[in-house]
Amino acid sequence: MMKRTLAVIAGAVVLAAVGTVGAVGATAERGGHDGGGEPLVIGHRGASAVRPEHTLLSYEAAIKLGADYIEPDLVSTKDHVLVARHENEIGGTTDVANHPEFAGRRTTKTIDGVAITGWFTEDFTLAELRTLRAKERIPDLRPDNAAFDGLAQIPTFDEVIKLARRHGVGVYPETKHPTYFDSIGLALEEPLLQTLRRNGWDGSRAPVFIQSFETGNLRELRSATKTRLIQLINGTGAPYDLVAAGDTRTYDDLVTPAGLRDIARYADGVGVATTRLIPTGPDGRLLEPTPLVRDAHRRGLLVHTWTVRPENSQLPVDYRLGNPASPVYPRATGDVAGWLERLYGLGIDGVFSDDPGIARAVRERLSDG
Repeated sequence: MMKRTLAVIAGAVVLAAVGTVGAVGATAERGGHDGGGEPLVIGHRGASAVRPEHTLLSYEAAIKLGADYIEPDLVSTKDHVLVARHENEIGGTTDVANHPEFAGRRTTKTIDGVAITGWFTEDFTLAELRTLRAKERIPDLRPDNAAFDGLAQIPTFDEVIKLARRHGVGVYPETKHPTYFDSIGLALEEPLLQTLRRNGWDGSRAPVFIQSFETGNLRELRSATKTRLIQLINGTGAPYDLVAAGDTRTYDDLVTPAGLRDIARYADGVGVATTRLIPTGPDGRLLEPTPLVRDAHRRGLLVHTWTVRPENSQLPVDYRLGNPASPVYPRATGDVAGWLERLYGLGIDGVFSDDPGIARAVRERLSDG
């Protein structure tokens, strides 16, 4: 009953917490953004379970729900301004298709070896992007979020930092497709560091983590900043910069003891898919945990994991609730509290959550217990 109650409470908090940012938001120092103390709660794309992702609405909701950090994925505009979007293709996250003046900009590009058709941020100036409005990316899974379609603009990285500073939380930016953006003369790293410096958040003690699925840009960043760096590790595949260079190493190689030793030379931690910590079998049920947390900690690396989502379809089979035959079963809330408790029990240093409220509630309950 406790697990179900926590899920209900977390979903309601965002509606009631409008006036409580000061009480629950000033937590970046807690949980140690140095990795000590309680695991960090990282608002994945804000609070994307309750608001359209990568909008100020979503980041504000994450803060109100008690996130320690908010996560903007960064891409570039044509005039080299960093903005928060999950991808540089924005057909699925904005109303650009409804703007006839931009119809001619729909095109096909190859991003990280994959052909994608749509509209791309690098073909728009910031002023042009400001005429668009954000919308829910996956309305079939999160129909309630669609009620907020059209209410928010695409935020700049600078705006996200200012919001975080105002409410005492940290930022956890991801450089999206750095090899691609570098190839078109819009490298992400320089404006990212400039924005951090302009806001006084460029030191080793700043409440900032910079993350990337690629390795090369993190190695370059290591010589340019003392800000903490996180090597992202997917459940399958390989870093695209290695693929582009003909390097045969994969993410599997990065999580070996030798791979972790190498990561420790340029990064402060790893951000790993949950399946790297607890794999799933062919039936979708969890297997025994891997030694990754232990191995990373032995090499002085933090371990953050992604992404905990509340819907049944996004949870391991072990933590799904309700009748699978029901049409609403995929989007119904599962036992996300139980899944979080299992992950926290591995000794992780942080978790990316679409609903930071439930992640914080479980953390607090375990701490009090």
